[in-house]
Amino acid sequence: MIKRLIVGFISIVVFMLVVAIGLDRWISWKTKDYIYDEVQALPHRQVGVVLGTAKYYRTGVINQYYLYRIQGAINAYNSGKVKYLLLSGDNALQSYNEPMTMRRDLMAAGIPSSDIVLDYAGFRTLDSIVRTRKVFDTNDFLIITQRFHCERALFIALHMGIQAQCFAVPSPKDILTVRVREIFARLGALNDLYILHRQPRFLGPLIPIPAVHHIPDDAQGYPAVTPEQVVALQHQLAAEKKAEKKAAEKTPPAVAPPAAAGK
Repeated sequence: MIKRLIVGFISIVVFMLVVAIGLDRWISWKTKDYIYDEVQALPHRQVGVVLGTAKYYRTGVINQYYLYRIQGAINAYNSGKVKYLLLSGDNALQSYNEPMTMRRDLMAAGIPSSDIVLDYAGFRTLDSIVRTRKVFDTNDFLIITQRFHCERALFIALHMGIQAQCFAVPSPKDILTVRVREIFARLGALNDLYILHRQPRFLGPLIPIPAVHHIPDDAQGYPAVTPEQVVALQHQLAAEKKAEKKAAEKTPPAVAPPAAAGK
């Protein structure tokens, strides 16, 4: 009896492992056509989404996964493949802020702050992908992360009807433990998508990239005025208003003539 139970238990475990590995391979196969390994082969996209991770391990050693993602973002931007970088990560603690950390390193590499957008609510891969579409109004974008993470992120995007591609940056050599953990992460993603039908924890108002400027229907079209001319005009009007105020303060108030007698 005990032997039967042991054999049955082992059979169930083996079956579950085979199913888990099969689902893992299915996700890899389904997303393989949307992944690029070389920056030269990347399609041109307006937005590149850098999926966040910690810069340092708990031991204080720098995280190679983080370094490769930052370098991949720099390469994609400098090669002209993306115009804006959306940094999506966790900001749960004051002392732990993935988007701000990535922003500092990208700016140190020469990327202007005007081309960097921060998403502080990218708590999970699902949050990052769906928020890029629903909050930042971007449906066709480039994801930047390691290949194993690319596959899960793209699978989520495909399931949600989101168009995306992925730039697979290099991975450190000691990837075995992370890759095994990824199998369970993929099972969790399947559970979120097909059973729990989860959505991001936070959405919020629409923040298009780049921002959409609403122009009134009755606005004058020509002659065109550049932003620099608008600023100069504002300064000129402010100076004229200030001069008028000073002139009014110096002018004595008018005195009314005395009324005529008999009236």
